[in-house]
Parts: sequence; structure tokens; C-alpha cells
Amino acid sequence: MKNVLLASHGTEGARAAERMAFEICEKGTKLHHLVVVPTLWQGMTGDDWLNNGGIRDKFRRYLEDEIGQEIEAHCDKLNVEANAHELNYSKEIRVGEPDECLIEASRDSEFDLIIIGSPRPKGKTGLRSRMHTKPLTKSLTVPLLIVPFPNE
Repeated sequence: MKNVLLASHGTEGARAAERMAFEICEKGTKLHHLVVVPTLWQGMTGDDWLNNGGIRDKFRRYLEDEIGQEIEAHCDKLNVEANAHELNYSKEIRVGEPDECLIEASRDSEFDLIIIGSPRPKGKTGLRSRMHTKPLTKSLTVPLLIVPFPNE
């Protein structure tokens, strides 16, 4: 494998995919890190309690800034790890539906493998990214590795 696409956003399941990528990628492999910000965040303006347009916009900018900082910190951490494994790291951030963004990103380069984490099991707390695996299996032309959720 010379070119691997890793879809990860820092959750527990996504971190399992990251660990797998570092385990199976050989030195010199291009590791392209895709972070998808689900469209559901676009609606997080707090309309139900922020009744002033200016305050809503200020809150939206604050939320976008916080998400951006979290993503950058996550990407920086992966870049350090990739460098330690002598991988050629690159990153890309997209906003949209996770499965659609992954399909689009897979077509932007000639990847040998795509690695993602499995969906969060029922009963586990946290926001679900709504990654629909059925469209992936029908649309991808690249092998897809879905790494099991830790301890499942």
C-alpha cells in the first residue's frame, strides 16, 4: 500500500481506525486524513434560546471556532504520530454527510485502502456521525477496512 485514506474525527471508534492505520502502513506510505464535520453542526445555532440574530451569529462563530480548534489539535496529534511512523501525512476537512464526503474524497486520488472505524455500538454515549456503510459498500471502488469498535 502506497496511498491510504483514513477517515477519523477523534472519537473512540475513529481512534481504533487510526491505530490500525499506524499498525499496517509501512514507512513512506501516504496517509491522507479525512475529517468530516457532519452537516448537523450547521444547525447548531441555539435558535430555541437565542432570539437575537446578532447573538445567534456570535454563537455560531464561537461554535465554528471551537470545532475548528478541536479538529486542528486532533490533526496535529495525528501528524506527530504519522511522522513517528515515517508516514507522509496530509489532511483534509470537509463539511457534509460523512458517507458522501468519504465517497467523494475516495475519488480525488488513487487510494489503495480506506480505513474507518465502525459505528458506535448502541448504549455507548456520544454523538453519532451517521456514517451509512451501505452506500459506501456500493459506491467505493477501493477496498474498505472497517475497524471494530474497541472491546467489542
